Parts: sequence; structure tokens; C-alpha cells
Amino acid sequence: MTNKIVFGSYVPVKSILHRLDPRIKLIMCIAFVILIFFVNSWLTGLWLFLALLLAIKLSNVAVKQYWQGIKPLFLIILITVAFQILFSSGGKTYWHWGIMAITYDGLINSLIIFYRFIVIITASTVLTATTPTFQIADALAWIMKPLKIIKVPVNQITLMLSIALRFVPTIMDETSKIMKAQRARGMNFNDGNILTRIKHLVPILIPLFVNSFKRAEELATAMEARGYDPNAVRTHYRQLTWHSRDAWAGLGLIIVVIGLFSIRIFF
Repeated sequence: MTNKIVFGSYVPVKSILHRLDPRIKLIMCIAFVILIFFVNSWLTGLWLFLALLLAIKLSNVAVKQYWQGIKPLFLIILITVAFQILFSSGGKTYWHWGIMAITYDGLINSLIIFYRFIVIITASTVLTATTPTFQIADALAWIMKPLKIIKVPVNQITLMLSIALRFVPTIMDETSKIMKAQRARGMNFNDGNILTRIKHLVPILIPLFVNSFKRAEELATAMEARGYDPNAVRTHYRQLTWHSRDAWAGLGLIIVVIGLFSIRIFF
């Protein structure tokens, strides 16, 4: 196993979560993300955070490796939090300059947003690290199956999502290669102010977009050459099977939900 998780990639190790049915894992991930928006105190936030730490422990992947996967997105999180701090109003004002101000409500809201970002990204990483892309697509197709009644193109949607999940680690790996090539040519991405650093991203974005469109065109050509029909009835070589351990995982999700709302009501 490598010493680094790329966000969206699958890590083939042996663990309890790896053996679970992808349907229950996807349901648990979606439910967990929804529950995050019901956090209204540090106790409820701690409860969900402990549940997430338990999932990380059961995945048999080190916390340090999850951090390596989250780190590329950390700058986006910090920028979002900074905007929340500087452009929110309400409560006691600690600093003010022009349209920017640091207020009590702004600090609290920034902490909530930071918490939500970290927990949502980590929970999604637990899902992708313990479940192959094709299994996530199969689980999503199973969950969305009732939508076929109202003529929703479930097969096309799941195909697009599976392709997106498949190429997220590929694109991030491509970005790392381009940055290393630019550094070898003397580019310093940490030099200068924020505007200079943004300009340094241009030599990364242009080849990244070109390679992405080229890869998409090659994929479309390969699918067309193999006679892919988006409206054809889909069959699955690997059948999803529900086991007793999946029922226990569902029970664990129910305990987390009951615990969260019990804390909201009584504390």
C-alpha cells in the first residue's frame, strides 16, 4: 500500500469496511453528510466526529494518510473560511476596515464551515478509499432505481458519476506531475504575494485542461468503438449481496442518528 491517499482513490487493504456491501456504505455516507447539518453544539459535533474516527479506525487506514489526501483541498477550505470571517456581520466587532470586518458571528460561522468541510471530505474519502468505483456506481444505480418510473436516465447518471470518480485521482496525479515538471524548470509556486501565486497556476491549468479534454475524447472514442448504447438495458457481472454484517452497520448508523438527536433534545 502506498503512503499517500489521493482523494477519490481506492485503497486495497483488508478491513471491516472493505467487506461491507457498497449500498450500505453509500447510504451511511449520505446520511452522515445530512446529519452534519443538524449539528448545533460542540457536543453534537463531537458525537459525529467520534463516529467518523471510528469509521477511519475500521477502515484500517492511518489518519495521517487521510490527511495526505485532504491536503490538496485544504487551501480551498482556508480561502472559504477566510471569506466567511472577513465578510460576515453580526455580534461583537473585533476589527473593521472598509467592507471587511471580523465579528463574533463571523468567527463562529467560519468554525462551523471549517468543521463541515473537513468532516464531509473525510467521510467521502472513507467511502472512496474502501469501495471501488464500479461498486459505488452499482450502489448508486440501486438507490436511484425507483427514479426510472419517472423516466430519469439513471444509467447515464451513474455512468457519468463513476467516470468522474474514476478520473479524480488521475487528474490530481496529473496535476502533481505538471507541478514537478514546472519546478524542474525553475518555477517557485510559493514565491510572491497571493496574486503572483495565482498567476503561477496558469502554467498548471492550461496543460491540465488540455490533457483532460484529450482523455475525455479518447474515452468517448473507445466507448463508441465498443458499441456503447446509453439506452440499452444494463447488466452486472458482479451482483451485490446483503450480509449480516451490513445489517449491523445499518444498526450502527441508527445508533449514531438516535445519539445525535438525543443530544440535541436533552443537552
